[in-house]
Amino acid sequence: MIKILISILLATKIVLATDPYPRNTNIDIQKYVFQLEVNDSTDVVAGVASVTIRFKKSIGEFELDLIGKNDLGFGMTVSSVVMANIPVPFVHKNNRLKISVPQPVGADNELTFVVSYSGIPEDGLIIGKNKYGDRGFFGDNWPDRGRHWLPTLDHPSDKSAVEFIVIAPHHYQVVANGIQVEESFVDEKRKLTHWREEVPIPVKVMVVGIARFAVQQSGVVDNIPVESWVYPQNRAEGFYDYAAAVKVLEYFHQNIGPYPFKKLANVQSKTRWGGLENASAIFYAEKTVNGKGDHESLIAHEEAHQWFGNSATENDWHHVWLSEGFATYFSSLYLEHAYGRARLVEQQQKTRDQVIAYFKKNKAPIIDTTIADINKVLSTNTYQKAGWVLHMLRYQLGDELFWKGIRAYYKQYKGRNAMTTDFQKTMERESGKKLGLFFDQWLYVGGHPELLVKWSYSAKTRQLTVEVNQTQPGIFFRFPLEVELIGKNGQKQLKTLQIDSSVQKIQLFTDFEPVEIVLDPNTWLLFEGKIQKK
Repeated sequence: MIKILISILLATKIVLATDPYPRNTNIDIQKYVFQLEVNDSTDVVAGVASVTIRFKKSIGEFELDLIGKNDLGFGMTVSSVVMANIPVPFVHKNNRLKISVPQPVGADNELTFVVSYSGIPEDGLIIGKNKYGDRGFFGDNWPDRGRHWLPTLDHPSDKSAVEFIVIAPHHYQVVANGIQVEESFVDEKRKLTHWREEVPIPVKVMVVGIARFAVQQSGVVDNIPVESWVYPQNRAEGFYDYAAAVKVLEYFHQNIGPYPFKKLANVQSKTRWGGLENASAIFYAEKTVNGKGDHESLIAHEEAHQWFGNSATENDWHHVWLSEGFATYFSSLYLEHAYGRARLVEQQQKTRDQVIAYFKKNKAPIIDTTIADINKVLSTNTYQKAGWVLHMLRYQLGDELFWKGIRAYYKQYKGRNAMTTDFQKTMERESGKKLGLFFDQWLYVGGHPELLVKWSYSAKTRQLTVEVNQTQPGIFFRFPLEVELIGKNGQKQLKTLQIDSSVQKIQLFTDFEPVEIVLDPNTWLLFEGKIQKK
């Protein structure tokens, strides 16, 4: 009965989980077109944003996110908002741009509003010198920093097409989401570059990079160009380091589903992150270029995001594990494919230690609905532990059903938003198995099994008695536990124990007298364990 009540409470949390963003379900952004002008004399960005909105019902006003100018001189000032060349009333206050709808609009109608603004972004667009002293401008929106320089609905639940039209001095090159559709001479000092992304993406992965680059096509995967954009000063090293992206793309493209975009650019940048998975234009930290080719795991992580996070996107920040946990584990799956199972085991053992250490300081579950500051949703829980959840799910379902479910989930939610319940339902449908308990205990409850395993052997009956004690506080976990029996002559036998209680005694017949037992020899379980021979 206690276990049933726990499941009911967890199901309630699943339904009610929402992050604190003030959503407006009455509108849906269809497309942004950002025209931006930058220069070398100031850090001021002059912007004109055309925002096309589909209205789900008739409303008199709506709001966009845009950081206003502060006392230090950072932030944006809006000079006008127009619709069909008619000025529209607006109020820019508390970092929200409230725009009036000048006329009644019926459900499912679209209107385009043009916002003219300018200012110096304090964040979101990183302006300054790179490690070689060259000036550049690099978008860095994740998680909700796009609002510092772009008027948007800055939340992953709202996805749209996007275009960047950049006017900049001639010595700059521009890279952005999508494909380049124009590069034109403006005057003796400036040029215009236009990029277009037609696939709907969240603001967190909309991006533009304006800098001096050396550019190389590293390869082509099923007519998808894979490009490297690096600083000219480390051109050879960068082209070598980022070339790994081609094989990674081949693996995911073949195993998850078709790559969702028309190009993949890997860009050396000033991002604050080690890598930022911007849609079709991944930005990497400057230090990732060193000529050693030692960031293959990072490249795989960011490329996995193109499917999970960018195309199939979490609908709520509390469910960011659907992005980060997937990227973490699929990076490991690529390494297993490229270098063998030993490499996967190495990764899982390393991350298991990290999860155990993190839990000693933070008892929260992966889906922690108490988090109000979304900058804190990233943690060992949403990366490493969430990756472990997928690893254990793979074990319980087997490779065939696991991949069947993954492909079905991506196919259903590509270009859309999803919650954890959506993923669970897909995996249940494709596997034919009930997974409610698995998802509840691993995602909505903090911790992991802490085991004290006692064992004894009777030579008379040839029986091994194993007593598994779960010593962690709170609920007990239910899981399969592999145990390897080792004999004095090196014999080995693998047994799988189904653990369903806090204390469980199991008797097994064996082919030989074991002198040692090993818990989880194949590294399939997130746990801590001690063994005692009676």
